[in-house]
Amino acid sequence: MNSDLPMSRIVVSAEGVTKVVPTAAGQLVILDGIDLEINAGESVAIVGASGSGKTTLLGILAGLDAATDGAVRLVDADLSQLDEEARALVRGQYMGFVFQSFQLLGSLTALENVMLPVELRGDRMAADQARQLLTKVGLQERVDHYPRQLSGGEQQRVAIARAFASNPKVLFADEPTGNLDTQTGEVICQLLFELNQEFGTTLILVTHDQGLAERCDRTIAIAGGKVAS
Repeated sequence: MNSDLPMSRIVVSAEGVTKVVPTAAGQLVILDGIDLEINAGESVAIVGASGSGKTTLLGILAGLDAATDGAVRLVDADLSQLDEEARALVRGQYMGFVFQSFQLLGSLTALENVMLPVELRGDRMAADQARQLLTKVGLQERVDHYPRQLSGGEQQRVAIARAFASNPKVLFADEPTGNLDTQTGEVICQLLFELNQEFGTTLILVTHDQGLAERCDRTIAIAGGKVAS
């Protein structure tokens, strides 16, 4: 667990975050002055209608995209002052990711996909740690299978194991059950929260799934590029 981060500590914050993109019709404001704070160990759902800006906000909070204006802090890093290379270093140090489309490497086995972030960190026990995580997500019999040999639910389990492999302080999830049927989505949802609690990770997710959102400690609703509630 991340015992170095007390529960009351703010690990992610946004102040006046704005995102504007040029279009043929003029400037399009996607985010308009977003302010928020998220504490260590919290689980937070970002919800809103399609086009409300929630996925853009998640990308900016995670340093995958840059705001047009405003400041974003993650742990001790001011992402708004960093270039892409520096933001990538912060992501590698502090973050894990789970995406709707799984984003596994097709040329690697389940074990190799989970090992990858551990190896990049220089951990010599990468294989052992990856096997332990795949066992936790119920895929101990699938370690040598390639993504094409796995169901959607199994691929998402591999993606979750990979996300937790680097013991991230913050886990970002973008519609983690969006490509799954209801029953499989519920299994993935349960697994995500169980591992999140075990590892003491801060969880920030974007979802259309009201049931998934209700399981989080807090919900942030985005409407018209602003925080609605």
